[in-house]
Amino acid sequence: MSAMSREQVLPAIRTARRTDDPAAVLARLFVLGDEVTVAEAKGALGALGVSGAARLGLLAASGDGPGDQVRARVDLRPVDTSGGGLWLAADLGEATTGAAVGAEHVLGIGGASRTLAELTVRTPVARALDLGTGSGIQALNLAGFAQTVVGTDISRAALDFAAFNAALNGYTIDLRQGSMLDPVEGEQFDLVVSNPPFVITPRTEFEATSALETYTYRDGGRRGDDLVRDLITGVGRILAPGGTSQFLANWEVHRGEGIFDRVQQWLTDSGLDGWVIQREYTDPAEYAETWLRDGGTTPDRDPEAWRRGYTAWLDDFEARGVDAVGFGYVTLHRPERSTGSWHRCEEITGTLAPTLWPAIAATLRAKDRLADLDDHELADQRLHVAGDVTEERHYTPGQADPQVIVLRQGGGLARTVRADTALAAVVGASDGELTVGQIAAGVAVLTDTRPADVLAGVLPDVRGLVLDGLVLLPD
Repeated sequence: MSAMSREQVLPAIRTARRTDDPAAVLARLFVLGDEVTVAEAKGALGALGVSGAARLGLLAASGDGPGDQVRARVDLRPVDTSGGGLWLAADLGEATTGAAVGAEHVLGIGGASRTLAELTVRTPVARALDLGTGSGIQALNLAGFAQTVVGTDISRAALDFAAFNAALNGYTIDLRQGSMLDPVEGEQFDLVVSNPPFVITPRTEFEATSALETYTYRDGGRRGDDLVRDLITGVGRILAPGGTSQFLANWEVHRGEGIFDRVQQWLTDSGLDGWVIQREYTDPAEYAETWLRDGGTTPDRDPEAWRRGYTAWLDDFEARGVDAVGFGYVTLHRPERSTGSWHRCEEITGTLAPTLWPAIAATLRAKDRLADLDDHELADQRLHVAGDVTEERHYTPGQADPQVIVLRQGGGLARTVRADTALAAVVGASDGELTVGQIAAGVAVLTDTRPADVLAGVLPDVRGLVLDGLVLLPD
């Protein structure tokens, strides 16, 4: 498995060749890119047979004799997005073909697409949209809990794969060709997801720099991060009241700006509630290297192409004063009723739970409920501590009182919150029996402080703890 994670398939091929088990034969054929004999393929394909699979365009055979060779024309594998098992077909990748992918390559499931699937809030909805559906993995994920799913893509080849995958998994998906929001203008959706072509590729005013190959699955045809900006500011046109949009994004950080200045302005322009979580922060050189390698260009394989591409990327970033590129998750929400914009931009770089959507859904619910509660009403709430929260106290040797108190969240976004003595006491007593105001009054007695002062001091932090799911409002 460690070799596979480095896109080295030979160890897995050697292991799979030691058995004639049908699953091993299919893995060799469709996952590892190995050739098998007609006899082996017939034994593994069952009723479909070699000829049936060939008619579907799944494989090609050198002949029909038992010893003739069969090779896959597509990557076909089971995948699990934590929403159930699926079958997914896509173009063969570089690891199995040994060659760089083409400009119209249709990607299967990768790290980014798996991340988005695990982020996507799975509350049942009437209408869901997958922008830039590619091979259809997000649309298939949506089909598990949405009544109607629409998928759009500019690539005809991608839509063909998405249609095949929908049929293979027994789902009906409305697939439309066109760029981003164009095919669905005038419609409304309860959930919009996208793993868009967000890679920032060097471009002249009208076209990609000739020093670089462009790829439909990752290059959106726009300069810089304009595609992400337009998605954030434009998706509200098709988002129904109560609706949510979630996608992955890159954004530039320009010289003299804060890391979230541009994104914060886009959130303001969107007119929606918005939450951005930055997971990576990359300098221009590292960014260029990452995406050159992703396209199959390396300094060993083609040093001249590497130099040209590297130079083009650095020149492009320098022309716009780009100091760094952020990568992360964007969640936009249109509340059922307007309560004023809620915007949150933060950096979380630690290891997170593989399935984050329950925490994201809980935060969106909490921010709507908190918007309806003024401080007096919040003080009247009977809160209780979430079951995954622990408290740590750190003492200086010889001291009776703790110097540091930390509340630690075991699940969700694994947040840690530093608390003072009053806040820790309020949280510790929040078991659903007493209101926040009553607990604050008790803390005031113990600390010889005015109850109003204790309450005023803890309420802003209590709001934050409710928002983050460390402390819960009553149902």
